[in-house]
Amino acid sequence: MDVQTLRLFREVAAGATVTETAVRAHLTQPALSRALRRLEHDAGAQLFRRSGRVLRLTPAGHAFKRHVDLALDQLDQGLREVGEIVAPDTGVVPLAFLHTFGTWLVPAVLRGFLREHPGTRFELRQHGEAGLEAELLDGTADLVITSGDPGHLQLHWSRLLVEPLRLAVPPHHRLAGRARVRLADVAAETFILLRPGYALRETTEQLCAEAGFAPRIGFEGDEVETLRGLVTAGLGVSVLPLPHTAAFPAPHLELTDVDAARDIGLAWAAGRNLPPPSETFRRHVLATVPPQFDRPQGTM
Repeated sequence: MDVQTLRLFREVAAGATVTETAVRAHLTQPALSRALRRLEHDAGAQLFRRSGRVLRLTPAGHAFKRHVDLALDQLDQGLREVGEIVAPDTGVVPLAFLHTFGTWLVPAVLRGFLREHPGTRFELRQHGEAGLEAELLDGTADLVITSGDPGHLQLHWSRLLVEPLRLAVPPHHRLAGRARVRLADVAAETFILLRPGYALRETTEQLCAEAGFAPRIGFEGDEVETLRGLVTAGLGVSVLPLPHTAAFPAPHLELTDVDAARDIGLAWAAGRNLPPPSETFRRHVLATVPPQFDRPQGTM
């Protein structure tokens, strides 16, 4: 079993026809068919059954593919790391980050890094906090930018900055003309929150508890900008970071009875050496983000 045949097997197993796969591999169709038959012989089982022009996996084929996927993924990771060692300035940095950072923090950080390392490429993924933690533990991301310390023994986390949180109210809300309010002033109102599992949801509930009440939840969502839009539409209030665009007219009021802010930090897996490009990026972020993004204006 050679690597090329395993890659061809995986492509056909994913639904490509033998003809399409042969063309992409610069092989004749008979040559590819013979390679697949040799693979079945080596595996000691029929891996495919024909369904029209497409080959479908047999139960044995499905079992074999799971292990082929793991083996090729490990091999590709090894080849990537070797390539990055040889040419660290042209490698790939797998980076994941919280949704809300994609409009301001992440673009600015990448822009500054790429000025010094223009050959580096980034594989970017966006998630909530639980998804970011999984990316690190699974090894699909080398670094994540998230809010709050994950508190996981297998992860390192370093604070980068503190972002203020404000009470977002509808434009015609009774408090809309105020610059500062108490969170307790909206204890009886409908709150719009992220779903459970997001750090901002937990932070909001903690702040409300400090203010002496439990929020009455009217809507739950997965995106901060969706929450901001619902507030603008007059459907409730929400504790949110300051907007980084002028697209939403909802006033964002400073809270005086609670310390409303959240930490933003960089996390990576403990006990695992980062490939050179990711390590270079990690050092860059830790060295440059604090002076560039010191507490945004208005932070308490």
